[in-house]
Amino acid sequence: MYLECGTKRVFACALNWPGWCRSGRTEELALDSLGSYGARYALVTAQANVEFKGLQSPRFEVRERLVGNATTDFGAPGVVPSHDHEQLTGREASRLVSILRAAWGVLDRVLEVSPAELRKGPRGGGRDRDAIEDHVVAAEYAYARKLGLRGFRQPPASDLQAVESMRDAIAEALLDADRRQLERAWPPRYAARRIAWHLLDHAWEIEDRSTPEV
Repeated sequence: MYLECGTKRVFACALNWPGWCRSGRTEELALDSLGSYGARYALVTAQANVEFKGLQSPRFEVRERLVGNATTDFGAPGVVPSHDHEQLTGREASRLVSILRAAWGVLDRVLEVSPAELRKGPRGGGRDRDAIEDHVVAAEYAYARKLGLRGFRQPPASDLQAVESMRDAIAEALLDADRRQLERAWPPRYAARRIAWHLLDHAWEIEDRSTPEV
């Protein structure tokens, strides 16, 4: 895994597990948060039929420490680790896409069973369910362009067929590890991790805000 260290926030992200990425105010808190989300992340890998050993007393090996930027401090990982520039094999690409598709499935199921109005934060803030779904779809349209995909418009979240087509295009771009490489702003490994982190972060947020505060 690697650490992305901003001035206000640190992200701890597993290099080979798209979406298993959490943050904290310090390196220690970020690592603690990553470990505590292992059980929730295991539901994703189970859906992808990929063996996950992160529940067995995970011991994290920090491969790289990155200097964060304004995006990091804003609340999202925003720096590409050196590992992501290495050549991606077809087998590895298939594994990453399987996990990403499983993460999309987790989000879809959370949206189906969650109330439209979510519990607000301590200051009354926070998007409701449908607004979060709109935000995720809009972000994925921007991510698609980072992968060199052009020629289609941003779909409304309500158009499930168009959203599915966009996600299929993203998956195909990740599977095609060589084509359009020069057009990509994001290498495939980073794109899979960043997209999965964003949608799972919001899926887990919806779950947490669907229940009354204790």
